Amino acid sequence: MGALKVFVIAGEPSGDALGAALMAGLKQLTPNIQFQGVGGMLMQGQGLESQFDMSELSLMGIAEVLPKYMHLKRRIAETARAVIDAKPDVLITIDSPDFSLRVAKLVKAESNIRTVHYVAPTVWAWRPGRAAKMAKMIDHVLALFPFEPPYMEAVGMDCDFVGHPAANAPRATAEEQAAFRVAHGLTGADPLVLVLPGSRRGEVARLGPVFGEALGALARQHSDMQVIVPAAPSVADAVEALMATWPVPAKMIDVRGLEIEAGLKLKRTAFAAADVALATSGTVALELAAAGTPMVSAFDLHWLSRAIISRMITTDTGSLINHVTNTRVVPEVIGDAFNTKNVLAAMERLLADTATQTDAMEQTMDLLGRGGEDPGVRAARAVLDRL
Repeated sequence: MGALKVFVIAGEPSGDALGAALMAGLKQLTPNIQFQGVGGMLMQGQGLESQFDMSELSLMGIAEVLPKYMHLKRRIAETARAVIDAKPDVLITIDSPDFSLRVAKLVKAESNIRTVHYVAPTVWAWRPGRAAKMAKMIDHVLALFPFEPPYMEAVGMDCDFVGHPAANAPRATAEEQAAFRVAHGLTGADPLVLVLPGSRRGEVARLGPVFGEALGALARQHSDMQVIVPAAPSVADAVEALMATWPVPAKMIDVRGLEIEAGLKLKRTAFAAADVALATSGTVALELAAAGTPMVSAFDLHWLSRAIISRMITTDTGSLINHVTNTRVVPEVIGDAFNTKNVLAAMERLLADTATQTDAMEQTMDLLGRGGEDPGVRAARAVLDRL
């Protein structure tokens, strides 16, 4: 029997991590396997030779995508043609639906290649009609959250809950956290504030200045406060430039140049060592929950994207912790409310009460599969079982 041929596509850092774990799981269950596709450093570490730099696809928001629309359209056509020519046993697209699903649509129009999409669309939060549209080009969905399969199955797609990788990620020990503080000159930090201004350049540029102003005001109230900023390699230079404009000193936790596993371990240790976090809304909330670090979640879009998307939202929370646990314990500063005054007020409330989020973070990890089989292996098995 020939090798199993898998074409896999990811478009941003979180998808790259999911893709790498899935690839590792597939190699564990099916040693004779060949990969083609698009991915970042983690997927390349599993043996993928990316067709082009994944960072080209790390865009979010209508206004942000429009200037690069024609280039993205060419990349979509080019990638779909590569899939059709490769004739893989399965095409696996990972998140980044604006790119992934357009590729899958073109592939389905010219072939019967089986299509799997990893990360269910958030139809429980906004644009519920997306599930039915997706069913036209996707056969099987791998869901990160246990409440998602019914939404996908209702419109005719296979769907398996495979767990979230954050739930099974190693957690830094107390000794590792203490050593981290010593190594970075943070032993006197009270509090130690972790800041996560985003993994996309647009997010860093839009959110970063407000984060800096709020941190400056917070530091005036907490003379021993110190700030650390773990930066994704793709935006590290932008984050470094941003930090130079802040009115408060901050240390960038830079993983550039480190081996992949060493970089991930340093990031996890930074997350766990911090007392509180100010974070861009998104899946990073689950990494913070895994580390046990309470957070304020903040986000804003270009005004045009915000005006359009705000009319499509069907939930009152963008926090995954709040949604998974059906609580509202994670404070959010989003959209029209996103400004220095509100971010500062939310951080002040958090520092006054860091215990409220503890139970919800632990419950989230349990519901997402903590202690169970590795999600990458579960995802790989789900793909193989339905081939």
